[in-house]
Amino acid sequence: MFIRILPLIAAAALFASPAWAQDYKLASLEISQPWTRATAPTAKAGGGYVTITNKGTTPDRLIAARSGVSDKVEIHEMKMDGNVMRMRELDKGLEIPPGATVELKPGGFHIMFMELKAPFAKDAKVPVTLVFEKAGSIDVELLVQAVGAPPPVQHRQ
Repeated sequence: MFIRILPLIAAAALFASPAWAQDYKLASLEISQPWTRATAPTAKAGGGYVTITNKGTTPDRLIAARSGVSDKVEIHEMKMDGNVMRMRELDKGLEIPPGATVELKPGGFHIMFMELKAPFAKDAKVPVTLVFEKAGSIDVELLVQAVGAPPPVQHRQ
């Protein structure tokens, strides 16, 4: 019985895997699970999310992001200030310490797309260039998930 079910389990796992399995590598940095959420047709802003792991022995810093999908792209932080959630641009970028993994995710660090030229549509891909202080630049694509989609389950390497 188990032998007959095993291929079905393997096939189900293959098809159940989210489409955000695209990973990128730039010098000692590993960039994984780039994604965003679909936006309303009238939305002027959207967030981008990615996980960055520094496999090196020296820190690096995400200092900028660029994309043609909006007039302005910034690296942002959201955090509670008393009972108020505040969002601000990180003027000096986001440090990626050696041996650490930094998650850009809803409610925390994220890429902020402002003055969107068109809404983000589910299953589309949003091109963005991530710019690091030491490693340089890399082009990645953020897979657009449904409005309100939860973050992907992190895979461990």
